[in-house]
Amino acid sequence: MRLIIGSRGSKLALWQAEWVRGQLVAAGYEVEIRVIKTTGDKLQAVPPIEPLPASLAQTVAAAGSKGIFIKEIEDALLASEVDVAVHSLKDMPTDQPPGLALGAVPLREDARDVFIARHREPLENLPSHGRIGTSSLRRQTQLRALRPDLVYLAMRGNLDTRLRKLEQGDCEALVLAAAGVHRLGLSERITCYFRLDQMCPAAGQGALGIEIREDDRRTREAVAHLDHSATHHAVRAERAVLRNLGGGCQVPIAAHAVVEHGDLRLQSLIASLDGIRLIRARTTGSVSDPEAVGATVAEDLLRQGAREILDSIK
Repeated sequence: MRLIIGSRGSKLALWQAEWVRGQLVAAGYEVEIRVIKTTGDKLQAVPPIEPLPASLAQTVAAAGSKGIFIKEIEDALLASEVDVAVHSLKDMPTDQPPGLALGAVPLREDARDVFIARHREPLENLPSHGRIGTSSLRRQTQLRALRPDLVYLAMRGNLDTRLRKLEQGDCEALVLAAAGVHRLGLSERITCYFRLDQMCPAAGQGALGIEIREDDRRTREAVAHLDHSATHHAVRAERAVLRNLGGGCQVPIAAHAVVEHGDLRLQSLIASLDGIRLIRARTTGSVSDPEAVGATVAEDLLRQGAREILDSIK
C-alpha cells in the first residue's frame, strides 16, 4: 500500500513528517512526503510591522487563526491528493472539516515551554525593558504576570528563523515549545524550562495530529498503531476546554492534561492581555470521557469570570 503524507516545508514540520514516514515504512508501507505551502507560511514571510496584502488577509480571515498552518493541507487531503496529513496538534482547530478525522495521536514529546536567552541568563535576571520574542498571546500574558517590566515583541517565523533573529540581537530571549527544540536537536540552546505553574502550555502542545479522510478505512488501519492512548485522551480533554470557551490562537487560553494512575488530570487557565488577571481551574476525571473533563474545567473558568476576559479580547 502506497501512502502520500502532506506536510509543511519547515524543518520542524518535515522532521515530524519524516518521523511518521519512518514508522509507516517500518510497518511495510511505501510512503512519500509532499510539501504543501500554507497560508501560515506566507504570513510568516511578512515582517510584523508591515500590513498584510489584501489577498493574504482575506485568506487568513477565511482559515481562522488556528487554521492558517493546515488549511491547504486539509484541502489536499479532502481532494485525495494526499492520504495522511501530519500537523502540530496545537495548530489544529477543535472542529475539523466534514469528511476528515484524527486518525492517531502518537506519544507526546515534552509539552512544556522553554526559555532561550542570548546570554544564557534566566528570566528573573533579565534587565528591565529586556526584549522577549514571542507572538503567542498565551505566552505573553503569563510572562507579563511574571515580569511586567519586560518588552514583548511579536516575532514571526519558523523556529530556526527565530533563533537566528535572537543571535542577531533582535531580542534578548525567546520562549518556545520544548518539543520543537528537542526534535530539531537544539536542546543545548535551552536556558531553562518553565514549570507548568509558571507557563501552562497550549492545548495539544508537544503532540502530533495525524489526520486522515474519515471514510478511508485502509489509511485508518495503517496509522492506528501510531496512536498513544494516554496522549490521545489528554489532548481530547485539552481541546474540549478550547471548544467550550470558543478560543483560538488569538485568545490566551492554556490547557494541559495527563493520565495518572488511571485518572485524567487537567489544568487550564485564561489570562487578561495585561497579565494582571489569571484565572485557573483544574479537575480530575474519567479517562473514558475526556470531553466531559474539559467541559467541567471550562465551566469552572466561566464561573470565575472567563467570559469577561473573552469579551474584552474579542
